[in-house]
Amino acid sequence: MFLLVVLIAAQLDYIVGNIIGPKSDEEKAEGFVGFDWETLKVNWYADYRTGIDGDNSKQDFFSVFGVFFPAVTGIVAGANLSGDLKDPASAIPKGTLLAITITYVSYIGYAIMMGASVIREANGDVSDFNLGNYTQCMSTDDNVEVNNCAFGLLNDSQVMALVSGWWPLIYGGCFAATLSSAIASLVGAPRVLQALAKDRLYPSIHFFEKGYGANNDPVRGYILVFLVSLGCLLIAKLNAIAPLLSNFFLAAYCLINFSVFHASITKSPGWRPSFKYYNAWVSLCGSILCIAVMFLMSWITALITVAISVFLYLYVSYRGPDVNWGSSTQAQSYNSALKSVQELNQVEEHVKNYRPQILIFSGMPSSRPPLIDFGYLLVKNVSLMICAQVVKGHYNQRVRNSLQRQAYSWLNKHKKKGFYTLIEDNSYERGCHSIMQTAGLGRLKPNMVLLGYKADWTKADTNTGIELKDYFGVIHEALDMHLAVAILRLPEGLDYSDVIEEEDQLRSQQLLDVKKELGIPRNQSESQLSQDGNSSESSSTPPSPKLDRLASAQKVFEGQSVKRKRSRKTSGSCTYMGHGGTALPRQVLVNVTQFQRKQKKGTIDVWWLYDDGGLTILLPYILTTRSQFTGCQLRIFTLSSRKDELGREQRNMAALLAKFRIEYSDVIIIPDITKKAKEVTKKEFETFIEPFKGEETEDGTFITDAELLTLREKTNRHLRMRELLQQHSIDSTFVVITLPVPRRGTVSAPLYMAWLEMMTKGMPPILLVRGNQTSVLTFYS
Repeated sequence: MFLLVVLIAAQLDYIVGNIIGPKSDEEKAEGFVGFDWETLKVNWYADYRTGIDGDNSKQDFFSVFGVFFPAVTGIVAGANLSGDLKDPASAIPKGTLLAITITYVSYIGYAIMMGASVIREANGDVSDFNLGNYTQCMSTDDNVEVNNCAFGLLNDSQVMALVSGWWPLIYGGCFAATLSSAIASLVGAPRVLQALAKDRLYPSIHFFEKGYGANNDPVRGYILVFLVSLGCLLIAKLNAIAPLLSNFFLAAYCLINFSVFHASITKSPGWRPSFKYYNAWVSLCGSILCIAVMFLMSWITALITVAISVFLYLYVSYRGPDVNWGSSTQAQSYNSALKSVQELNQVEEHVKNYRPQILIFSGMPSSRPPLIDFGYLLVKNVSLMICAQVVKGHYNQRVRNSLQRQAYSWLNKHKKKGFYTLIEDNSYERGCHSIMQTAGLGRLKPNMVLLGYKADWTKADTNTGIELKDYFGVIHEALDMHLAVAILRLPEGLDYSDVIEEEDQLRSQQLLDVKKELGIPRNQSESQLSQDGNSSESSSTPPSPKLDRLASAQKVFEGQSVKRKRSRKTSGSCTYMGHGGTALPRQVLVNVTQFQRKQKKGTIDVWWLYDDGGLTILLPYILTTRSQFTGCQLRIFTLSSRKDELGREQRNMAALLAKFRIEYSDVIIIPDITKKAKEVTKKEFETFIEPFKGEETEDGTFITDAELLTLREKTNRHLRMRELLQQHSIDSTFVVITLPVPRRGTVSAPLYMAWLEMMTKGMPPILLVRGNQTSVLTFYS
C-alpha cells in the first residue's frame, strides 16, 4: 500500500509540475518550455538517431519498442497469482482489463504531455538560451562532429524530474514502480516454477516444488529468481537486457493468445469465457502480431526464442508426463479422432488396406504378458488392439473403474498402445459373445480374435464341462461372426497371474478383501479360460508374507496411484517383480519377456493347409518385419494329394507367393497327409480322450464311439499332422498352422481340443490361425 501511495503521489507531482511550467531560465535552457502547440507538433513525428552510452547503431521503432515493452508486462500478474486469489475466474478478467485501461491512458497521456512541454534537444546553457541558440547542438572538433546537447527528450533520461513540481518525489515514484513490478515478478515467477516442478515436466526441477509456511511459499524459487535478477543487474545495461525480456514476454503472450484461440475452435463445452466481447479471431490476430513484432525487434533473438519454445514443447510431448490439465490439445485430439472415425465409415474397405485389428481375450493384461506382447507385435502402433476381460457376477462402478485404471496403467507402463474392455456375465461364452458384438466403433472394430491356448483342458470337470464348452463355444461364436481366430500356445504357458505382482494391481484375494472392508458386494473374478494351468503351478514362487494392502487397495479404488521408488529408466524385464517385490527367477523372466527380445535365428514355419483368405501367410509375414524376428525366414508347407504333381504344385505355390510379394526361404509340399498315423501316436491320442468317453449328450461334453467312427479320417489327418510337425518343425523358431474349423454339432469340445493338443504339444511357440474367408492379400501394390 505504501508503494502505491508513493507511485500515485509521483504521478500527481509530474502532472502538477507540467501544468505549472518551468520555474526558471535554467529549466528552460534544459528543454522544459511548458505546454506549447508548436513543440507538440515537432515532437509528434519520429526522429530516430543512434543510441547513447557508446551505442552507435541506428535506432528504429522496434528497437525503442523492445526497451519500452517490459514496462507494460505487469498485466499478467493476476494470472500468475491465480492460486492465491479467492475468485480467479472473476478477479483476473476484471483486474487485467482495468490494469490495461489505466496503463494505456496513463502512458499515452504522460507521453503527450511530455512531448508538448519539452523540446527534443537542449544544451542547458542559460546564456545560449537568452541568445536563442540553446538548441544548436552540433559543433566541429578536429573535423569531427560533436553533439554538445545533454538535455531534452533525446538526451536526458531524467527529464521527468525536470518537469515535476518536486523532483525527489519522482525518484520515489521510480523506486515504487520498480519495486512493485519486481515484487510482482518475484512472486509470480516462482509460483509458475513451483507448478512446473510439481508436475515434473522437466528433469532436475523437482527441487523447487517444496513450499514453506501456511501459503506454501516457494522460497527456493524466490532465491533462484533473486539470483537471476541480480545477474541481470550486474550487466548494468538496461538497453541490452530489455529487448531480450521483451522477446520472451512476447513469446509468452503469443502462446497465451493461441491457447485461447485453440480452446475456442475445439468447441469444448468446458470453454466458457465470461467476457461477453471475446472473439477467438482477435486472439489469433494477437498471437500473429506477437510473432511479427518478435522478428521485427531482433530476428536472431526471435529464432532462438522460438527454438527454445519448440524444444520445451517437444520434450514435454515426448516424455508424456502423468498430469492432466484439461488442455485444449486434449479437446483437439478428441475432435480429430471423431472426425477420422466418421470419415473412415464413409470409405469401403479394400484388401490393400487390410490390417489385423485384434481382440485379445487376455483377462487383466497383467495376467498374461506374453499374449499381450505377441498381439502387440502384430499391430505395433498401426492397428487396433483391444484387451478383453469377462468377470462373473456384478461389480459396482467403483470396482469397474478401478479395474480399468489398473489395465490402462499396465498398458502405459509397458508401452503398449491398446484399449481395455470389461464385461460382466456368469457365462464366459456369453460374455465373449457380447464383447465381440460391441467392441470397436464403426469400421474401427476387431476383425480377429486372439486366444491363449487352454492347456489345462484335460482337467475340466467331465460331469459339467462348463469351462471347456465355453472355450469351445468362443471359437464357434467368433467364426460365426466372420471374425478370424488365432490361438497362441507357448511351451511355458501364458498365465503368470500367480507369479507376477504388478504395482497398483489388485490380485483376486486382495479384491475380495477390499470388497469386504469397503462393503462392496462380493463377486469373484472369473479366471479366463485361455489360461495355461501348468505354467502357474510349475513356476510359482513361495507366497509372500501377509502385507497390509487394504490402504493401497483403497487408494486404487479412489483413483490414486501407489508408487514405489524405482529407476525411471527400466528395461522390460525389470518391470516384472514377484510377490512382495521379490525378484523373479531368471527363467521366469525369460519366459515372460519372450516376445520382447530378439528371437533366435531360424525359420518361421507356415503350414498353409487350407485357403482362409491368406491370413495364415500374412501374419507370419508381419512378424518378419518386426525387429524381434528379423533373423527369421519364412518356410512354407502345403499339402498335395498326388505325388506325381509335387514339382508343378511347388512351382505354382512359389509363383503365387511371388505375386503376393511374400519373401520366403523354401516351399515344401507334403504328399502323404492321408497316410495312417503310427500306433504310438494313436496311443497318445487315446490317453487324452479316454476321460471324456461316454454316452451321447445334448451338450457335447462327452466323446461317443459314433463320433469317433464318423470322424476317424479327420482324426487320422490331425494325428499325421502331429507327426509331420514333429518331423519338420520341431527345431523352428516359430510355427504358424491353419486352425481346423470345428463344425457345430459334428465334433464335440473334448475331441476338438484333443486334435489341437496333438498338433501343438511339445512344439516351439505355435500359432493356430483361421481367417474368415475374406481376402487379405492382393497381387496389386
